[in-house]
Amino acid sequence: MAADNRFTHGHWARRDGRSAGTRSEIVTGPVSDWATDFSHLDPAWVADPYPIQDDLRQRCPIAHTQRFGGAWLPTRYQDIAAIAYDTELFSSRAIILSNFRPPRDLAPAGGSPPITSDPPFHREARKLLLPAFTKTAVSKQEPATTELCHSLIDALQGQDVIDAARDYAQHIPMRVIADILGFPPEDGPQFRKFVKNTLEGIDLPPEQRVTRMSALFYYLLGQVQDHVSNPRDDLTSYLINAELGGRKLDPSHIVGTMALLLIAGIDTTWSAIGAALWHLAKTPEDRRRLVADPGLLPTAIEEFLRAYAPVTMARLVKQDMHWRGASMTADDWILLSYPAANRDPAQFDRAAEVVIDREVNRHAAFGLGIHRCLGSHLARMELRVALGVWLERFPEFTLADPAAVTWAAGQVRGPRALPLRVLAASRGG
Repeated sequence: MAADNRFTHGHWARRDGRSAGTRSEIVTGPVSDWATDFSHLDPAWVADPYPIQDDLRQRCPIAHTQRFGGAWLPTRYQDIAAIAYDTELFSSRAIILSNFRPPRDLAPAGGSPPITSDPPFHREARKLLLPAFTKTAVSKQEPATTELCHSLIDALQGQDVIDAARDYAQHIPMRVIADILGFPPEDGPQFRKFVKNTLEGIDLPPEQRVTRMSALFYYLLGQVQDHVSNPRDDLTSYLINAELGGRKLDPSHIVGTMALLLIAGIDTTWSAIGAALWHLAKTPEDRRRLVADPGLLPTAIEEFLRAYAPVTMARLVKQDMHWRGASMTADDWILLSYPAANRDPAQFDRAAEVVIDREVNRHAAFGLGIHRCLGSHLARMELRVALGVWLERFPEFTLADPAAVTWAAGQVRGPRALPLRVLAASRGG
């Protein structure tokens, strides 16, 4: 392939060096009142957000904080859905709440299309990716994913205590996304760092956060340049050759989309697998039922997604307005807590319980509205394979030390340390 002068470090640096938006102030420290001073980084929220959400839903369904320059937290399903579907009043140009806003001129594309894109740009940007994430396309990844899960467990044989988050769950989506994008599988440790830098450290000074994020985008630009020189049959080469409106994609579009797939594709699924294993370790009746009846696993997975939805998305208010009793200001953040929506008793019967044979389960774990996760088929396949193989190979396990389980801070919630004690193992294979 001839050299493609779209992909130069100088071109990307011009995009990456944009100045941060305004309102960069942040307030740290313990929360004084969740209704007026919430923070999803507070240790109490990180450890167990559900009682806090339940309380707010009753006494202050749309909470507010001055932290992060001003943010709102709806906790009722109907409010969260209304905002998710409303692209006229709420912008998606930034979906990770932090202590600064990206410039408004990034709209309608945003930094990581299509998840940061507003209409009308969003529709065409999303259509570009749909073929790679159909059920048929995803099914081609299943044999390799199954083999990977067995190989990971083979390496864990003989250990009484296994960190299921670090040594199992996180490796699965890292390898799958690397294969889809055509990245070296040995770069997995870098992916972990990129995920942490993107989703955590949101209270860092803007300049420091931009520096951390630059490492991710320069890595991705290097992968693009390698694909320009050595094209192959993967999603990166597809994006390089794709067109939107009769023109090749801008490098910032390509790299931003790759960043989305790398970060979202890894952390959300890693977190969902870990949360499901955590539940099964502390709920032996559910674990035994799934071991005895593997056919129930797809239904149980939907319930794990509902009860332990990993993702909270952010939006930005487009204009000053009064919205359902809240006096919102332009560029206020909105945190769309899909975990809170999924536990709203007005929407779900026995909302606080985990019912693994729940028949009607229209949960919001994959989001709502135009930005509903386009990788949902892939995530479900990875969950089904990862949990199925684990239960086949380790049918009996429990929490080694409940106090040693730690959870990620930020907008994607899942176990980061999950020590499980294996009580029985099968050679499987």
